[in-house]
Amino acid sequence: MNMWIPTEHEKYGVVLASFRGTVQHGLPLEIGDTVQILEKCEGWYRGFVLKNPNAKGIFPCNYIHLKNAHIKNKGQFETVMPTEDSVITEMTSTLRDWGAMWKQLFVKNEGDLFHRLWHVMNEILDLRRQVLVGHLTHDRMRDVKQHITARLDWGNEQLGLDLVPRREFSMVDPDEISVTELYRLMEHRHRKKETPTPVSTHHLFVHLKSLMSSNLGEELEVFFFIYDSRENKPLSERFFVKLNKNGLPKFPEKTERQCTLFVDLGSGDLRKDVYIVVHIIRIGRMGAGEKKNTSNVQYRRPFGCAVVSIADLLTADSKDDHLLKVYACNTESDWSQTHDNIIKKVNSRYNLSGSNTGLAVALQLLHGDIEQLRREYMVLFTRGVSITKKLGFSDVIMPGEMRNDLYITLEKGEFEKGGKSVARNVEVTVYALDTDGQILKGFVAVGSGEPGGDEYHTFVLYHNNSPRWSELIKLPIPVDMFRGSHVRFEFRHCSTKDKGEKKLFGFSFVPLMQEDGRTLPDGTHELIVHKCEENANLQDCARYLKLPFSKSNLPGNNQTVKGTKESLWITSFLCSTKLTQNGDMLDLLKWRAHPERISDSLSKLKEIDGSEIVKFLQDTLDTLFGILDESSQRYALKVFDCLVHIINLLQDSKFEHFKPVMDTYIESHFAGALSYRDLIKVLKWYVDRIIEADRQEHIQQVLKATEYIFKYIIQSRRLFALATGGQSEEEFRCCMHELFMSIRFFLSQENKGSRPITQTQAVFLQQFPAVYGELLKLFTVREVATFVRETLGSLPTASQADCPLEAVKLHCITKTVESQLYTNPESRCILLPVVLRLLQAHMQEQRDLVMCAHILTCMLSLLKKDDATASEEVDLIVESVLGVLLRTILEVSNRPQPAGPTLRPQVQDVTGEFVSCLLALLRHMKDRHYQQLLQRFTSKDDLRDFLLHIFTVFRILIRPEMFPKDWTVMRLVTNNIIITTVLYLSDALRKNFLSDKFDYKVWDSYFCLSVIFINQSCLQLETFSASKRKKILEKYGDMRVMMGCEIFSMWQNLGEHKLNFIPAMIGPFLEVTLVPQPDLRNVMIPIFHDMMDWEQRRSGNFKQVEAKLIDKLDSLMSEGKGDETYRELFNSILLKKIERETWRESGISLIATVTRLMERLLDYRDCMKLGEVDGKKIGCTVSLLNFYKTELNKEEMYIRYIHKLYDLHLKAQNYTEASYTLLLYDELLEWSERPLREFLSYPMQSEWQRKEYLHLTIIQNFDRGKCWENGIILCRELADQYESYYDYRNLSKMRMMEASFYDKIMDQQRLEPEFFRVGFYGKKFPFFLRNKEFVCRGHDYERLEAFQQRMLNEFPHAIAMQHANQPDQTIYQAEAQCILQTSLVFPGHSHTCMPTQTLMLADDIARSLTNFHADLQIYAVTPIPDSQDVLQRDGVPDNIKSFYKVNHIWRFRYDRPFHKGTKDKENEFKSLWVERTTLTLVQSLPGISRWFEVERRELVEVSPLENAIEVIENKNLQLRTLITQCQTRQMQNINPLTMCLNGVIDAAVNGGLARYQEAFFVKDYIMNHPEDGDKIGRLRELMFEQAHILEFGLTVHEKFVPQDMRPLHKKLVDQFHLMKSSLGIQEFPAYVRASPIHFTNGSPRAGRNSAPNIMNPEGGARVVSRRSPLSYPAVNRYSSSSLSSQASNEVSNITGQSESSDEVFNMQPSPSTSSLSSNHSASPNVTSSAPSSARGSPQLSDKHKHSRENCLSPRERPCSAIYPNPLDPTQRPVPHPAGDASMPRSDPNISTPDKVVKPAPSSWSLDMPPSDFNGKGPPVPPRPPYTGSPAKTTRSQSPVMTSRSPQKTSAPPFTPSPTECQTTGLVSNSPVLSGSYSSGISSLSRCSVSEASGTENTSTDHALPNSASSGSDELIRRENKTPPPYSIHERNNPRRQVPLPPSLSIPPSIDAPPIPPKPHQIRRQDTEPRRPDQFPRPRPIPRKVSQL
Repeated sequence: MNMWIPTEHEKYGVVLASFRGTVQHGLPLEIGDTVQILEKCEGWYRGFVLKNPNAKGIFPCNYIHLKNAHIKNKGQFETVMPTEDSVITEMTSTLRDWGAMWKQLFVKNEGDLFHRLWHVMNEILDLRRQVLVGHLTHDRMRDVKQHITARLDWGNEQLGLDLVPRREFSMVDPDEISVTELYRLMEHRHRKKETPTPVSTHHLFVHLKSLMSSNLGEELEVFFFIYDSRENKPLSERFFVKLNKNGLPKFPEKTERQCTLFVDLGSGDLRKDVYIVVHIIRIGRMGAGEKKNTSNVQYRRPFGCAVVSIADLLTADSKDDHLLKVYACNTESDWSQTHDNIIKKVNSRYNLSGSNTGLAVALQLLHGDIEQLRREYMVLFTRGVSITKKLGFSDVIMPGEMRNDLYITLEKGEFEKGGKSVARNVEVTVYALDTDGQILKGFVAVGSGEPGGDEYHTFVLYHNNSPRWSELIKLPIPVDMFRGSHVRFEFRHCSTKDKGEKKLFGFSFVPLMQEDGRTLPDGTHELIVHKCEENANLQDCARYLKLPFSKSNLPGNNQTVKGTKESLWITSFLCSTKLTQNGDMLDLLKWRAHPERISDSLSKLKEIDGSEIVKFLQDTLDTLFGILDESSQRYALKVFDCLVHIINLLQDSKFEHFKPVMDTYIESHFAGALSYRDLIKVLKWYVDRIIEADRQEHIQQVLKATEYIFKYIIQSRRLFALATGGQSEEEFRCCMHELFMSIRFFLSQENKGSRPITQTQAVFLQQFPAVYGELLKLFTVREVATFVRETLGSLPTASQADCPLEAVKLHCITKTVESQLYTNPESRCILLPVVLRLLQAHMQEQRDLVMCAHILTCMLSLLKKDDATASEEVDLIVESVLGVLLRTILEVSNRPQPAGPTLRPQVQDVTGEFVSCLLALLRHMKDRHYQQLLQRFTSKDDLRDFLLHIFTVFRILIRPEMFPKDWTVMRLVTNNIIITTVLYLSDALRKNFLSDKFDYKVWDSYFCLSVIFINQSCLQLETFSASKRKKILEKYGDMRVMMGCEIFSMWQNLGEHKLNFIPAMIGPFLEVTLVPQPDLRNVMIPIFHDMMDWEQRRSGNFKQVEAKLIDKLDSLMSEGKGDETYRELFNSILLKKIERETWRESGISLIATVTRLMERLLDYRDCMKLGEVDGKKIGCTVSLLNFYKTELNKEEMYIRYIHKLYDLHLKAQNYTEASYTLLLYDELLEWSERPLREFLSYPMQSEWQRKEYLHLTIIQNFDRGKCWENGIILCRELADQYESYYDYRNLSKMRMMEASFYDKIMDQQRLEPEFFRVGFYGKKFPFFLRNKEFVCRGHDYERLEAFQQRMLNEFPHAIAMQHANQPDQTIYQAEAQCILQTSLVFPGHSHTCMPTQTLMLADDIARSLTNFHADLQIYAVTPIPDSQDVLQRDGVPDNIKSFYKVNHIWRFRYDRPFHKGTKDKENEFKSLWVERTTLTLVQSLPGISRWFEVERRELVEVSPLENAIEVIENKNLQLRTLITQCQTRQMQNINPLTMCLNGVIDAAVNGGLARYQEAFFVKDYIMNHPEDGDKIGRLRELMFEQAHILEFGLTVHEKFVPQDMRPLHKKLVDQFHLMKSSLGIQEFPAYVRASPIHFTNGSPRAGRNSAPNIMNPEGGARVVSRRSPLSYPAVNRYSSSSLSSQASNEVSNITGQSESSDEVFNMQPSPSTSSLSSNHSASPNVTSSAPSSARGSPQLSDKHKHSRENCLSPRERPCSAIYPNPLDPTQRPVPHPAGDASMPRSDPNISTPDKVVKPAPSSWSLDMPPSDFNGKGPPVPPRPPYTGSPAKTTRSQSPVMTSRSPQKTSAPPFTPSPTECQTTGLVSNSPVLSGSYSSGISSLSRCSVSEASGTENTSTDHALPNSASSGSDELIRRENKTPPPYSIHERNNPRRQVPLPPSLSIPPSIDAPPIPPKPHQIRRQDTEPRRPDQFPRPRPIPRKVSQL
């Protein structure tokens, strides 16, 4: 068996093909992956992919392409780097990183950057292929690499990646170069990226496309030139394009004839008054409209002109084509000035040549050097473009530039008529001729773009003897042909008659060079026009060249020619690098011919223009040194001065590029071997005269030329030594020493008197460093270094700080350390002391810091790592400048930074450069240097100051703003140096500042530095990509862990001094432990145990530790620090540490508290990451807020989170909850004048002012949330305060606001919210939700489906449970998934539960009962109001009652019907039970959250008999209410009463009540249930009572029934008699007949006025009408068969639901068998639809939409028979008696007899004596007292809502409201009565039977034990529970008298709506305690201790 062998050379490779890795231990590979190979065996490699080094495996060898690689750390931890071009390596790694980020751009929808990066990546890949192929030339390779690096830098910048330091396109290793050099590279790249260098050279690209005009037909010539309107002269040559007759280029195939580049434009040329001028000339007939003549003679004639400003091109899009308007002049004589007129907008002299005439031109400004443009716009130059030069030389004249161009402008002419009656048509023809008179072929150039011609014809102006042309031509005649050449101008008259001949009538000429060799002078020349005939012989030029050519050159006696009127004016301009027009220059160059003129010529040299001198630079220098060699004694001084002048001339920026020309001359052409003697002598003479000279200007000019003077001296001596074999060496050295002695002497002088010698010294020092290199050519390094040291050392030291010499000194030092001399270690040791002395002096005085930083940078960049001399230099530098360097950094970094962008380097912040110097110095320091450094401190105070300084500086270096964001490389180097230095200095800290020498400040500075170091963002490796993290770990390791270990070590050394840092260092150390590095956490967390231990020793507890931990945790975790792993680690490590401590119990308590706080903070942070405000955010904030209040007692944090919760509510528009939240802070304040500090957004103010502000804010939010009742309470409290201060103005406003709230209560509609029960089961939920159930207050219009979807959106990983049963432990502990359970809670409705996944409408339920199983349940929860006094009171409007029905709710209830025992298929009522569950919340709704946790569940079962009693009681109550409304004429339509009577009577006739008789009145039931005797009696009484009410109702019905419904009434009467007989009722018992029914007549006002009769003193409540009878939909019926089948299939699964914003009464359809009724309607709990064809089925869309009419207010309803007019006074609600003992939901604390109230007086009542009856209807017998069943001990009323969507029938079903015991009428949804009301006997009995009392019927005589205990439990819980003040109902107004509880108070008799009860009335009634106190109270926050 072969073994795996480690590979030696096969280490690195690239995957050629994908490998799936299906073999054992196989490693999957993808094509392109790079792998590192570890071992090899028989064709297989073992290794790993570099991007995932943890996964190792095997793969085939032939899948890998091997590459050469460099191996570091060979062995187990070896790293492999490919030995390829570094640019290739960088490209590969960068593209990999970009690939992952590029995909994320797509995910983040950043499409623009996504596509741009895609193109750049493809471009880089293409360039990478070119580099890899290796076929590129060296120059091309350089360009490609530059392009690659530019693209890489662009992509890194766009993606926010790090800036890569490069040198020559290759990445640099930070360890291989100096820190100062690294900083310089980074700074250079950063500066280049931020501020591109301004370009001084610009070029204009012009491309002529076409001329668009309607009147073309002739060829055109177009001329472009750049024109300066300020100087009124052209700046450039002309660009010439020929167009054909269609306006298109004549030569389209030759692009160079259509495009040009105007080159060498300076920055000053890009201004508004510089224009591009276009002249257009047509070639054709004389007149544009002339008919074609026979001669075919072509003339050049003006056509048009166009102008555009160059400044406009700077802002325009360079790629756009420009359409230039073409103008024509009105008068031909003004043609030459047309462009000026257009520019100056002289509109009278030009007009548009045509409305549609335009020149299409592409114009683009290009910037940069012409060579750079050739590279960047390669296509432009390869396809061809002509170059149009600037007139004259450019701003910078380059050596080697060859030009010899003569520009001639034909300005104007003056001609005589020549015997003609009209003026001539003059055309000028221009020729260039040589000495022999031959025409120079091709040397007459009209402009670039077209080749030069032999001649040029000007354009012709019609009949003009004084033509102005201003046409420019160029004559590029070679230098050798210039002499003897001339230009001839021939003048011809162009006749328009006959054959159109051009007749010659004269000529002019001008020679190009004068006899003395000077060329034609620049300027304007008036030429003589010599007359001649057509046949004149001009071929013999010798004949006319003897004639005068210019009037200025005529002799004085030739007046004849001068007097002639005919002249030609031309302007000439020579641009030549070889020819001159200067005679003085010619005289100097020809000095041998005229020796007598030498002195004058040398003197005049300074007056010659510099451009002339540089033209002949070499010739001039040869002349000077020739004169010096031959006549040194006579002319030495003058030659020296001329040489100085020429040298200084080259300092000018225009000629500075000629310095290399002079350097070349010195090296190659200079031959003055003897000149050095004279030069030294003259220079020394000047230096010696400096001190005595009164004027220093000339001497300063001499010293400015020192560099080149020394170059000439050294070169001359070298030539002499070479020629003589080194003779006179000693003489030369002696002369040089004497020269330097003179220099040192003059440098040592200080200013005396009026001679400004300092300026002269400064001039020399500026030039002196340039001499070093020349001296090294003849002297040794040590000699030159000695010269320099002595020279610099001779400078005066007592100079003032503001002396200009000081800055020059530093500049000289800078040049010195930059020079070649200083790079030599031998000379460096000589120069370093003097350099450091000057540098130290400047840094101490904080002068010229930019220069100081630069000097220090240069010095340190020369230090090598392992150089012996470098160690000594480091010693010197550390001793001299380390301390001052630290102080300088501190000083500079603390300076205020300028607001705007600063210029570098003049005004820059030099901190970065000094920092790089400090880092470089520290990097070079070794153990020896640190030891010597520490030994130099003579006292502890000095060492202490040094440590404080360096620790402070290190903190500055770590600041994020220290370096730009993308300088990660620089930051890592900095951190590596810092941690190394800290490790050295920590020993000094331990040795010198512990025990009795302990210094807190130094130690504190050390710990602060360490903490800041660890928390740097650049060290958080977890945030980096895997490749970047790997590189950092390989190079530096995890520096956080290293520093953490050092902190722990130093902490352990502190001993008892640790107490000095408790609790100050708890926060910083906690921040360190939150860093997600496991090793660091393991090291640092035990420090907290140590702190606890020492604090316990000192004070016996560790309260300080606990307080600090808690305070810091909140701020740190809110910043995103910490995670679940940290929480577990913190808990486990500390618990383990304290196991054996004596204070273990208190320690465990602390750890548990902190751990719980972490849980909540982590949940809070996770929730806050979400985008929108949702319940999760609010719930999490509430949980955290409660924790701070109850467990931690942290008032400030508590208040902070109050405001965070408040902001969340406002953002979610939960204004009511926002008010309750802010009320928490309000309750902590008192009405006092105690001053409060500034806190959050509150200013410094008194407690009274802040509380007032809070009150106003809360009132405003209550108003916005339509919770006006609560706002009224605060208005009253605030009004009392205003009244007590006599602030009547604000008191008035507050009373008006209170009044407005009353109006809003009565006038505005408020939606009653729905309530939902939600359970969260499973460990994946946040801590505050985990395995808990809540009741949530829904949003407006939010229904179950919407709420459920919202929950699933908030918890996308949750799964909705399919059943409503309580989950078991497996679900509680579930890890894999989250379980969500939702149920619905409706206000004002009673419901049973349903499964959440299938929400079924009530009309679908009955139809689908056979298809459901028990686990598909949705249950609804009914709120149980506490405010029974308002709900039970007569005359209270519905708008008021509706508030108390859904506000301040603590308890909710839901019912679940089920069958117990054997189900009787014939009569299901026998076994139909109801399971009633009551949920009690920890807080009431609404509150500070929209949901609260369920604190307690109570479950009871209601027997079938009790259920039957409830059903009939509700039906009787409904009948009473309808009859009363009809009596009092509140109903315009009697249909509701008709339908109700029909439903009850018809159902009873068909067996409705009979089913109850069969179930409960049979002997078997009575025998088996003897305990139910009273209940059976009660049921019997209710049945008799119902019959009595029906009889009375029929009497009332007969009185009001319309005529068309009389047959129905008769049928009802007949059926009623059948019903009576079926029940065996012949005559009502006496007690029934004697019982008053309390039908009250009168208006609601009368009801309120008779309040004492409505509410008895015992608290019994009467029924109060609440809603107007506007929308009471008819009940749905279903057939007997369907009922039977539905009833037989788990009737108990589901109950119906219905809702309405107005109060409606839902009838009670019964799912009983056919024996009950032929037309049964749904029970109050289940409303279902019958499959009756009479009702019709709504469309599908109608089934799922909400029935809006059920939610409309009376004002919104339509008026019809179905919806009566809401404004009819008869429709207004009327109070009704409801306080008799038979009524359910009455007060359980009042005995049954006490609940009987006296009837209100009315016009007619059943309790009248027979004499008063008057035949109005039979009296209804009274109901006897009844004792409630045990099941009712926990029963309470619940609001009921109508069905939330239309039912099967045309009229939706409805059920009676359980929160009140009356209705205001029933109106069918159809004009025709459809269906009938059931008798109220239902198998699915009313499970949440509720009336206006809102309380339970409790038996006072027959209460069972369980009911008693239940009630006592309730009392205990209410008494002991002390809820946090989250509700306004806990407020206590000390200024208002506390009213009595409702049971003890006298009912008010006022006419206004009832005043909302105060909070203490609602929640803290002494007579009826609500919350028990059996649980331990949480730690309270003191009520009035807030300082915030």
